[in-house]
Amino acid sequence: MDTQVNRQMDSTVQRRQFIRILGGGAVSAIAAATTASVALAGCSAGIPAEAIEAWKGPDSTLASVTDVRHWLLSYAILAPHSHNLQSWIADLRTPRQITLYCDLQRLLPQTDPLSRQIMMSHGTFLELLDMAARERGLRADITLFPQGAFGLTTPDARPVATVRLTPDATVQRDPLFAQVLQRHTNRSGYDITRAVPAPAWAAMADAANPAGAATVRVGHIGLDNGVVLDEHRRIAREAWRIELTVPRTIMESFEVLRVGASEIAAHRDGLSLTSPVVVAMDRLGLFDRKRAPGTHDYATTSQIKEFDAKLASTPGFLWMVTPANDRFTQIQAGRAYVRLQLAATAQGLAMQPLSQALQEYAEQRQPYADIHALAGATESGSTVQMWARVGYAPEVEPAPRRRLKDFIRV
Repeated sequence: MDTQVNRQMDSTVQRRQFIRILGGGAVSAIAAATTASVALAGCSAGIPAEAIEAWKGPDSTLASVTDVRHWLLSYAILAPHSHNLQSWIADLRTPRQITLYCDLQRLLPQTDPLSRQIMMSHGTFLELLDMAARERGLRADITLFPQGAFGLTTPDARPVATVRLTPDATVQRDPLFAQVLQRHTNRSGYDITRAVPAPAWAAMADAANPAGAATVRVGHIGLDNGVVLDEHRRIAREAWRIELTVPRTIMESFEVLRVGASEIAAHRDGLSLTSPVVVAMDRLGLFDRKRAPGTHDYATTSQIKEFDAKLASTPGFLWMVTPANDRFTQIQAGRAYVRLQLAATAQGLAMQPLSQALQEYAEQRQPYADIHALAGATESGSTVQMWARVGYAPEVEPAPRRRLKDFIRV
């Protein structure tokens, strides 16, 4: 009897809330709350199949076509990219060469004002391209910034890199390549009862620094040091709160929000939202994506609470530090990071970058200083290029990817 009464009460409360929503007073707050907690948390349940078809691997016909570059690129476009913007342009007009450009329409001027994360995302692309070339017995000679490096603020129309492909029987396949189709960023709750074992930490650090690569310092903290672990959580929590409550930064995420299967399938990039409630409200014109929620709105406070719970579930954090922060170093840091994440995938581990405290806009100044101090990046030029939560979690769907032809310039 008590269970039946409780169910009736719950149903009554839900009806009243729905009526209040339809009344208009809470539409923006409730919709934005659901948007924040689902899209910004990275939920991808219900992604249309055509938007993630790239994760099945290259079309079988690509293995036998004359231009092997299409086969290589089908793996490179699976690289992780900040906000899933996929700002890569591959120019194939020079035979046996791929010239990589940055799509200047796909930047993050508010949350990544110096385009450091964008450059790292080009490094992840180049690393997967190199791995794919090795699978086909090709040596990929990569020249970064052949016409000069970008300035310290934003990329320009000059190429990021040229990749010259040459058959070479001596190149060795990379065992991490087997994880490319399984690597996914996992933003769900982790298993706080399972510590990351020491061999797994070592495997990730080793993968980030293969022979001949630029050296990055990889550090980590686990359940055996609860005080420091809590400090990591505190910094991540504060940085996330800042990004949610600064209107221009949260709106940058809203601008690349894809609501519902049709938008996700049409764009195949950005942040995906499939929550039935918000999709329905969007179709009815009740969800305004042009207005940032207020600091004390449920949209903001509920997302902070949800992220706090995910941080509390996290058994370990990992970071990468470089001695410099020029464009070349940023590219190499991106290459190191994707290798590290592939190694984590091979170990059965989930990983989520925590980019907020590493971003160089004014409001993040204190979290930026705090995480650099905690990671020991205190010398001039020393930079925390990546910071991530690590642990065990259920598998998640991959992020959408655009069609291969959308990246190619011929």
